[in-house]
Amino acid sequence: MKFVDEAYIDIAAGDGGNGCVSFRHEKYKEFGGPNGGDGGRGGHVYAVADSNLNTLVDFRFSRRHEAKRGQHGMGSDMFGAAGDDVTLKMPVGTIMTDAETGEVLFELLKAGDVVTIAKGGDGGFGNMRFKSAINRAPRQKTPGWPGEKFSLKLELKVLADVGLLGMPNAGKSTLITAISNARPKIADYPFTTLHPNLGVVRVGPEQSFVVADVPGLIEGASEGAGLGHLFLRHLQRTRLLLHIVDVAPFDEGVDPVAQAKAIVAELKKYDAGLFNKPRWLVLNKLDMVPAEKREAVVKDFVKRFKYKGPVFQISALTREGCEPLIKSIYQHIKAQQVLEQEPVYIDPRFKEQEQEPKQEPVYVDPRFADPQPD
Repeated sequence: MKFVDEAYIDIAAGDGGNGCVSFRHEKYKEFGGPNGGDGGRGGHVYAVADSNLNTLVDFRFSRRHEAKRGQHGMGSDMFGAAGDDVTLKMPVGTIMTDAETGEVLFELLKAGDVVTIAKGGDGGFGNMRFKSAINRAPRQKTPGWPGEKFSLKLELKVLADVGLLGMPNAGKSTLITAISNARPKIADYPFTTLHPNLGVVRVGPEQSFVVADVPGLIEGASEGAGLGHLFLRHLQRTRLLLHIVDVAPFDEGVDPVAQAKAIVAELKKYDAGLFNKPRWLVLNKLDMVPAEKREAVVKDFVKRFKYKGPVFQISALTREGCEPLIKSIYQHIKAQQVLEQEPVYIDPRFKEQEQEPKQEPVYVDPRFADPQPD
């Protein structure tokens, strides 16, 4: 199935039904009075986050989504029925923005989240609403209110804890295959990855995190070169970025340091927030470097790259060094989750008193008190 992470749709809630003008006609009752009912409300349009979906491809082929209008009011005090609602299933991580203004309207961040995209119009009043002691035969009614209408841009940002960043053929797909349950396509040519892949990494019982692999970046990606710029949005919700670097490129004329600096520069051009995220350096394909030269190669790279953060040396193909990397990532994510939790407010009136509680004075009736000495 083709991966689609952007779509445009038109949403229309149902209009409210019109009110009714009617009078009771009954045998032997000359003045029956008004009995026109109200119109029913129009149908709402809802969006629900479905964990079983991972693309917006359904909305690429189905643009118009419209709820039913409410039924008109009828005589005999009968109100119109409400219009049928429409529920749209969307993948978790979908952002809905106004296509005209660009304003973010809704976000689906958790499976099962439900939002009301467009509200149906209220039904109009029938003439029974207007009867009074003065106006005993009202012929007024009101039309139904129109439902809300929007043109929306749907944008999918996958929800992952860790994002893999690097040049094409740096070994990102091999790494996500080695540490998670994801099975992306792997080949010995650039741009093998054409769409984001998600993988769940199991650290232990009830201990796991999600990794996102996006197509590789090249110099000029922020201006549209290559494929990676199309999917950089999927890294904006991650807590940690892993900068994967091939320290043993196949072409001897390629400088890994220059490539790594180009990636960092593209990040900064694309989004300052993404650039400022925690970013760890992962030096990959060390199995292709002779054992006696590995330490010198790593030291030379870190010195020329002028990097001062955590550095991990791995071989995704042989899984060498992957276990320490996984454990460090999980500890970092857990620490971030603790920091993101809001502090619990405790009303000072209900805090435990450290000092001993004060004893209330005992009332003694003066009639029974001991007589005072003269």
